[in-house]
Amino acid sequence: MLKLSNTVEIADWEIEITQIRAQGNGGQNVNKVASAVHLRFDIQNSALPAFYKTRLMALQDQRISKEGIIVIKAQSFRTLELNKDDALERLKEMIQEAVKVQKVRRATRPSKSARRKRVDRKTQKGKTKALRGKVQV
Repeated sequence: MLKLSNTVEIADWEIEITQIRAQGNGGQNVNKVASAVHLRFDIQNSALPAFYKTRLMALQDQRISKEGIIVIKAQSFRTLELNKDDALERLKEMIQEAVKVQKVRRATRPSKSARRKRVDRKTQKGKTKALRGKVQV
């Protein structure tokens, strides 16, 4: 059971976890032990609320296929259990980021004093540059 919030949870049967062999270095052990994890989660066939599903499908993430299946590969750790926990945590973070409501940005204008200071700085800079010219004899 993966708890996303107080009211939303993902059941274990909705998440498909398969063991695979990790890529990269590891000597002889890497060819024998399947310690990496492939996590697959089908957004459309899950019990998530509709709001969650639409927000996840709208994400432009390479881990989400066109069919709405999230695939996460975890192979950072040497043990299967740690990789499984890592994959579940990454799925949880992905879903929570997708449903986070962005704060509405309101356009603001600089204050009168800020505009005045900006123009004064520009004028001062111009005077400094004007003094860099050739000296008249």
